[in-house]
Amino acid sequence: MKTFVAALAAVAICTSPVLAQSVGEKSGINSALGITPKTEDFVKEAAVSDMFEIESSRLATTKGDAATKAFAAQMVTDHTKTSSELKTAVTGNSALQIPTALDDSHQSKLDKLKGLSGADFAKEYRSVQVSAHKSAVSLFKRYADGGEDAKLKAWAAKTLPALQHHLEMAEALNKQTATN
Repeated sequence: MKTFVAALAAVAICTSPVLAQSVGEKSGINSALGITPKTEDFVKEAAVSDMFEIESSRLATTKGDAATKAFAAQMVTDHTKTSSELKTAVTGNSALQIPTALDDSHQSKLDKLKGLSGADFAKEYRSVQVSAHKSAVSLFKRYADGGEDAKLKAWAAKTLPALQHHLEMAEALNKQTATN
């Protein structure tokens, strides 16, 4: 895998930034190489991320332990807000479409969570939250640093500190699982 990523990095370095940006955001290569996502990819990934956070956290508010429920309630509140802000930011731009359903990867994660309970649920939810927030921080940082749409770039920069805080919270919560 490391050889593959190194080879892909070499190809990306040797090609123009426009070509490098054409690699789909879902592949993970853009994140590994620090490539700014296309605006369409940023909007799609940000929206799906918010939807997943909201849906998985709503589930956690009913299935989790006290610490998980408190974290999840905060995620529902915060990601509902960012979801609304994203919709406002793309209003009037017909080229940008906000998805209305989770992609297969996120739906699979949500379905797995639905099938778990107790400590198994808490462990999986907490782990997924760390991973999801790492991805979100990377996505928002890369777009804030080099995005094409000024309005979305400013929104990504404004939202990034909250996502970084969420990641810290998720990591702390996840450590509780390891010590319990």
